[in-house]
Amino acid sequence: MLIYLCLSSHGYGHAARQAAVLAELHRLQPDWRLVVSSVVDMQFLSLVLQDIPVEHRRLRWDVGMVQMNAIELDCSSTLAALAELNSLLPTQIEDEVVWIKAQQCSVIVLADIPPAAAQLADQLDAPLVWMGNFGWDEIYAPLGGPFVDHAQAAYADYQRGDLLLRCPFSLSMDWSTPEQSLGLTAPRPRPLPKEKQDELASINSPIVMVGFGGFGLPLSSSLFSHWPDHYFLVPRPQKTSIYMELNQCHNISFLPESSRLLDALPFCSRHIGKPGYSSFCEAISLRIGLHVVRRNDFAETNALLYGLKYFAEHRLLERHQLEQGDWELDQPLIAPLDPKGLANDGALTAANSLIEILEH
Repeated sequence: MLIYLCLSSHGYGHAARQAAVLAELHRLQPDWRLVVSSVVDMQFLSLVLQDIPVEHRRLRWDVGMVQMNAIELDCSSTLAALAELNSLLPTQIEDEVVWIKAQQCSVIVLADIPPAAAQLADQLDAPLVWMGNFGWDEIYAPLGGPFVDHAQAAYADYQRGDLLLRCPFSLSMDWSTPEQSLGLTAPRPRPLPKEKQDELASINSPIVMVGFGGFGLPLSSSLFSHWPDHYFLVPRPQKTSIYMELNQCHNISFLPESSRLLDALPFCSRHIGKPGYSSFCEAISLRIGLHVVRRNDFAETNALLYGLKYFAEHRLLERHQLEQGDWELDQPLIAPLDPKGLANDGALTAANSLIEILEH
């Protein structure tokens, strides 16, 4: 049996939640082949898929939105990238159909959530399962202009699936497709290296994670000096100059490159970042307070902030507050409207749904 995952190349959150699903699939069906098809950064994929035996196919299935940084979009570059991808997809799909058929396995196409997966599944005559909390149709449509045609094409593709695994914090995704609602899709934390565990255990100040996803958002070291009584964990910056600047701060420590943000969250009391599906799932599952910087140019944001208010202890920050160091870490967290919360069983439910389709 072959699970062929068409994974969005837009960002890291899609990969993080699929890693949780593939981990459950491998636990339940250790003999099944798992293929991840995406151009998401290989170092990150290897980190989140650690200990899961997957095969990689380095193919781009969608563009999503080109971003200048974690919270700013580049619409003109996105349109150019969409035009280039659409010219390449027919040959790519034809070649990949040949490769998949050569494996001589029963196959299911799992898509998170490139529309082109529908064309691949059609040519394979294989079941198609969508999984996500939005589709690109609902992201592109509000942008108007040339994006409307891309939205309509994506919507047509999304109506061709056999099942939608609907994640929390979702947009309407009104695709006339049978649905299965999921709980949180957060993986389990792994142990940090002992040296980092000992370091964090010795800290008497509140520990705060600062993370803005794969695109990152550089912050001046001066901003952290506003909070001398807090200790901050940040991913190690790729730029040497930024690393050297932050490394001079007494209250900043870098996340080990062999660890995910999730692995260090149990040591933290709060997380500062952008609206993001996987970071929300991970923090809520561990009951970590979320300080979230608003953004207004991405349609998913409204659904995420709705979920934040209902299910997470939180505070909302404006962009200018982030840039001025007004992070409200001295303020109490706002309690969620729904204290019952969400079950952290989304990955297991998704895995069982895939097994049920293939076994029937």
